[in-house]
Amino acid sequence: MAVPGSRACSWAAVAKAVCERRLAEGAGGSPSPEPASLRAALYVHWPYCEKRCSYCNFNKYIPRGLQEAAMRSCLVTEAQTLLRLSGVHRVESVFFGGGTPSLASPHTVAAVLEAVSQATHLPADSEVTLEANPTSAPGSKLAAFGAAGVNRLSIGLQSLDDHELQLLGRTHSARDALRTLAEARRLFPGRVSVDLMLGLPAQQVGPWVRQLRELLHHCDDHLSLYQLTLERGTALFTQVQQGTLPAPDPELAAEMYQQGRAMLREAGFRQYEVSNFARNGALSTHNWTYWQCGQYLGIGPGAHGRFIPQGAGGHSREARIQTLEPDNWMKEVMLFGHGTRRRVPLSKLELLEEVLAMGLRTDVGVTHQHWQQFEPQLTLWDVFGASKEVKELLDQGLLLLDHRGLRCSWNGLAVLDSLLLTLLPQLQEAWHQTSPSPVPEG
Repeated sequence: MAVPGSRACSWAAVAKAVCERRLAEGAGGSPSPEPASLRAALYVHWPYCEKRCSYCNFNKYIPRGLQEAAMRSCLVTEAQTLLRLSGVHRVESVFFGGGTPSLASPHTVAAVLEAVSQATHLPADSEVTLEANPTSAPGSKLAAFGAAGVNRLSIGLQSLDDHELQLLGRTHSARDALRTLAEARRLFPGRVSVDLMLGLPAQQVGPWVRQLRELLHHCDDHLSLYQLTLERGTALFTQVQQGTLPAPDPELAAEMYQQGRAMLREAGFRQYEVSNFARNGALSTHNWTYWQCGQYLGIGPGAHGRFIPQGAGGHSREARIQTLEPDNWMKEVMLFGHGTRRRVPLSKLELLEEVLAMGLRTDVGVTHQHWQQFEPQLTLWDVFGASKEVKELLDQGLLLLDHRGLRCSWNGLAVLDSLLLTLLPQLQEAWHQTSPSPVPEG
């Protein structure tokens, strides 16, 4: 937990008081006066897990003699460095992901948050989320994370069927998951999210729907439905390839998704993104930054970021990824102040492709105002208004293009990937038609 008397306690104490006041008032986050180029979200990657789940190919490691103090120091240093390089004036949310960040000590979380608050403006009511697994997050530790400054939890529940949990390689049981969820809701009322997976090998629609119905009796105001993706290099992929497990049935998975989203809508949840559902306004503001193509800084081994390095004189957004392996990442941070392994400047077209693909994942879609922030000349009407292929999608009721902007219908949101196969080439064609050709030299 946060060390009594440490500087890390000061920000957390203020943040806790402000969040309690704002929750009592029913208020959301404070509006930001800063321009978008001076605001960012911050993602912190904790790369360690108790064990490797059978389906997961994330950048994670089983710790062998972990020196957490060294990891903590490097996370703080990299946060300070990247905040300086970005020139960001305000961090609007922080997300501790992994790996299993609930394995870290609350002191590490507190140290990172205090470093951020000293380097830039971190409003006391900023959303600070921690991913937690049931077996690594007893109630006393969750409370300590709250004292460290965490005000939202995302629990990797994944299933309420013990056989499925064993198949996935999870270390908890359904009973463990529900016990942790109840404790989390007591400590963080209205600010607990849970994940539920669908489309597992041999999984059937009826039993999965019953799991979701059971979960609705226990969950808080945010729930994510994720379809299993078989990733090469995972144990589950190998089992399916070798025939020891049946391949997931995509048609059954689609039916689970459709029934699940309908059930959640009936229960008062808004499907505000392809996989995410919230009621009582409990949207994830951190993830909303991703879907709105806002800037975000990624710190920790393998973390990804998207920001303009204004503090270093940069003028265009870069896609960044940090060094993957923790020991090598720490060496680079100690030598250079950060462990950025790769920097790729994004072209204007690449950025617009991200604005389109990410924005259409939400129920709001891409508004005209939002599009103009990234492209003031070429409008959504210019790009899509005269396309026969897009008109077919509009006529089929999968897309809407009107005075608000471009967005998916309820049915369209379920088949977004297929819609993008039409929309992205249309954007590329319109861009190349309107962009001036390079003038040959000489």
